[in-house]
Amino acid sequence: MSVSNRFLLDQGPMLATLARVAVSAMRKPATGGAPATPGEWVEVELPPRPDALVNAYVRHVGGDPGAYKKTLPVHLFPQWAMPVAARTLEGVPYQMVKVLNAGCSVTVNAPLPRGEALVVRARLGSVDDAARRAILTQRVVTGTRSSPDALVTDIRAYVPLEGAKGGAKKEHRGLALDAREIGSLRLGADAGMDFARLTGDLNPIHWLAPYARAFGYKRPILHGFATLARAVEVLQRGRFAGDVTRLRGMDARFGRPLVLPARVHVYLVGADRLAVADAPGAAPYLDATFSTEPSP
Repeated sequence: MSVSNRFLLDQGPMLATLARVAVSAMRKPATGGAPATPGEWVEVELPPRPDALVNAYVRHVGGDPGAYKKTLPVHLFPQWAMPVAARTLEGVPYQMVKVLNAGCSVTVNAPLPRGEALVVRARLGSVDDAARRAILTQRVVTGTRSSPDALVTDIRAYVPLEGAKGGAKKEHRGLALDAREIGSLRLGADAGMDFARLTGDLNPIHWLAPYARAFGYKRPILHGFATLARAVEVLQRGRFAGDVTRLRGMDARFGRPLVLPARVHVYLVGADRLAVADAPGAAPYLDATFSTEPSP
């Protein structure tokens, strides 16, 4: 079932951010080297996330809304974090219209209460500026008045430089042959657009074929955060018996792009590694380690 366009009404901050990025893309980037880091903190207070939006999002990524009656999904953080994080990049000497998501790390200090206003702080943590690419790491801390610093995320952004096209140029190691499949994901051609409606990330590389081709992809590619959210829900349903408070940390790397439509599989490698790939031995789309709260 397609996600309703009405959820775009909940995405004001993200849509405003995308508009600023589009305007800045028409200007000549600022000159100079990488900015000094860490940068200054940007802090905002946001109203509670709408219940209808949260429930629709959870269903879209394969979860059970009933499991999130008291807490927000950890993997929903892009919906409120990205507009604030984008403000930390104002004035950087890169064309941010070319930015791609390289991965993230997440630390869950406490469950993030549902139905409370969010206090979100963000700053540019580091910049790794090399010959043909820059890696920008932004730290975002999310809490509420009753649970400060509940969620700490480090978002890694990849920016190609000097006319480089497509995603990061790197070797993709194959998934271990002994990886154990724990679920599968069937992704329609509109999966990118549906995730965009729910999070506000309307980057056309995820839903507009001509735009995706301009960046070297045959068809739109799925958001890395969407791949991560779906994989986490498979993990929680299968390994944690639906207990969404068990997850305590993740460090995710987004490998090769997941071109839509697709059917892929979710794997466990050992006790603490989660991956999404076509098969054991294939290069993964997502490769993540995770930590959990011990079961009672």
